[in-house]
Amino acid sequence: MSVLSITTAFVFGFIVKQIGLPPLVGFLAAGFVLNLLGFELDTTLKQLSEIGIILLLFSIGLKVQVKKLFEPQIWGTASVHMLVTTIALAVVLFCLALFGLSYFDGLAFSTCLLISFALSFSSTVFVVKILEQRGEMTSKHGRIGIGILIMQDLFAVIFITLSTGKVPSVWALALLGLFFLRKPLMYLMDRSGHGELLVLLACILPIAGAQIFEVVGLKPDLGALLLGMLLAGHPKTDELAKAMLGFKDLFLVGFFLTIGLADLPNVQMVALALLLVFFIPLKAALFFFLLTRLQVRVRTSLLASVNLANYSEFGLIVCAVGVASGWLGSEWLIIIAVALSISMIVVSPVTAMIPNVYSRWKGVLKRFETRDRLPEDEGIDVGEATVAVFGMGRIGTGAYDHLEHCYGRKVLGLDFDEERVKDHLKQGRNVIYGDAGDEDFWKRGLIGEKRLHLVMLTMGNSTNISAARKIRKISKQETIATIVEYEDQIGPLRKVGADYVFNAYAEAGAGFSEHVHELLQTEGKNFGNKASVSDRS
Repeated sequence: MSVLSITTAFVFGFIVKQIGLPPLVGFLAAGFVLNLLGFELDTTLKQLSEIGIILLLFSIGLKVQVKKLFEPQIWGTASVHMLVTTIALAVVLFCLALFGLSYFDGLAFSTCLLISFALSFSSTVFVVKILEQRGEMTSKHGRIGIGILIMQDLFAVIFITLSTGKVPSVWALALLGLFFLRKPLMYLMDRSGHGELLVLLACILPIAGAQIFEVVGLKPDLGALLLGMLLAGHPKTDELAKAMLGFKDLFLVGFFLTIGLADLPNVQMVALALLLVFFIPLKAALFFFLLTRLQVRVRTSLLASVNLANYSEFGLIVCAVGVASGWLGSEWLIIIAVALSISMIVVSPVTAMIPNVYSRWKGVLKRFETRDRLPEDEGIDVGEATVAVFGMGRIGTGAYDHLEHCYGRKVLGLDFDEERVKDHLKQGRNVIYGDAGDEDFWKRGLIGEKRLHLVMLTMGNSTNISAARKIRKISKQETIATIVEYEDQIGPLRKVGADYVFNAYAEAGAGFSEHVHELLQTEGKNFGNKASVSDRS
């Protein structure tokens, strides 16, 4: 990427961030602006974009639990949605072809099926970036969305393999041996420490996995994803993902720029792209219907459906295969690229509005839930607990353990990561599943009626703000303490009712020194305190 490309991406990303949109919307806009200025898509930018996607899929794989993919909410929703969307949209497109609409004129029904199949995918890059920015990757709706995306990616790989006629090499069977490399790779992760070696390993593994799959005739992206899944569950996977975070985000800027730099559309192409964008609400509605029929809560279904309401980069790949095979005109690559860009720009602000939409229309939306009582809807029995810790990550766990030492079983932990909750329960902690960003969660008997005296929020900043606001909306009696990473985050939390706000890093230093001081006092050691100085004088 040239200095001008990076600068343009930064300027547009900075502008859209100031108005509350994700920076990736600005990166898309920057690509089109660079295209208008005469810049062309070069090999270097394309390669960086491909590396970004490889790193992204590897990071997704690190968080995937294979058994979850076999849940009907995942494979059932993904397969039925793709089948219904492909057939229904193909019928609509074929009708437009019969009317002789520009670029549709003369399209065979089989061609319409190919276009609608490409449009049935949702963007893995977009969804993951949105979830990461909001700290919702491990939430219920985040896991469902990621699972559906992985199933879609597998469908895409099958299609590309069959349609190109490229039979994987016989050496592809040797990939089964990768499972025997799981323990050696985990040993390598353990022995790499926490510095630059781990950073190098975080870059080597996904690229190596991609190249191995490419050599045997399989899609490189799939190799990165499956290698990540192979390592999932290791204690250092989170650290490995963080080690590659900066590289991944930088290279993905290249991906969003390549979309805009691909080609310039004419007015008719833009009009058709806008027409295709009008199908996105129907796409989201079908996701919502299928998920609620499979006993997923309305709120979870709504959040997952809106996140998936976009077009995908895999759609471009499917179209590219169609163009290369002579099934489709090259103009459709441009049309779908524009539709993809518009879908991301439109959906980005909508995803942020969904919690408020749910709060306002909850009465109507609840009618779509199944009659069976869902576990998440049951009331919460806090027992003897008077203190609650929201967010049982490293900081939350440390806070919980200290409080439990002081107050015993009067401490309750809550987290929206179901697997993390299970791990804590195995270790004997009193932890339950709960999503602090869920409007309904706060009405299940946790807050009010003098149940809790202290609530500690150790989640992401936006989630902490949302939780504090919801608590104060229900009750004024609880003391709310929360953490921040940066000083400029203190004001917004005070504004929504947090009583105490602590800088996580500053408090870690203070806690460390206090703990050491207590140990020294216990051992009768004294290092230059005021008393000893006075004695010497």
